[in-house]
Amino acid sequence: MTRKRRMALWCLGLWSMGTLAIALVATRNFGLVDQLLDTLPNPRFAEVVNRIGSAPARELLRYLVSEVNRSLFGIWGWVQVPLGGVVVALVWPGGSRRVRWTVLSMWVLALVLTLVLTPPIVSVGRELDFVPRTPPPPALQTFGLLHASYSIAEFLKLGLGFLTAYWLVREEEADLRG
Repeated sequence: MTRKRRMALWCLGLWSMGTLAIALVATRNFGLVDQLLDTLPNPRFAEVVNRIGSAPARELLRYLVSEVNRSLFGIWGWVQVPLGGVVVALVWPGGSRRVRWTVLSMWVLALVLTLVLTPPIVSVGRELDFVPRTPPPPALQTFGLLHASYSIAEFLKLGLGFLTAYWLVREEEADLRG
């Protein structure tokens, strides 16, 4: 396997694992809040929750998780943009047309996610912190649309990454046969 293909596959693997890890962590963080409040696994934590009440503790912990997730998504965006640029640089000179354009599409999606979608998700999300959900605040629909757009773009990028990796391996096999 050519050195550039190996490096491109390695970077695609990092990119894909980063995407999956961020999705897993962000989802798990919110579930952990409810799990902690249901089980109260630490006596001191249970004492604090009992003192301030379960509902305020849940609100505070969900705020903390929201801020952690916002930070992680921001960091991930600024990691995946240069990582995607490296993959583009690796496949552009010698890769097939479909590989080059698919990787470029992935990189453009990463730029859109980082520069276009993440800032308003963070902003609208912060507007919703500590706001009652009954009745649903108007910003909740906006947040839902932004979040859905982000998720769809991330999973589209992930699928394109898997497809690109498959094509790179197939091209290497074809080179070895011919």
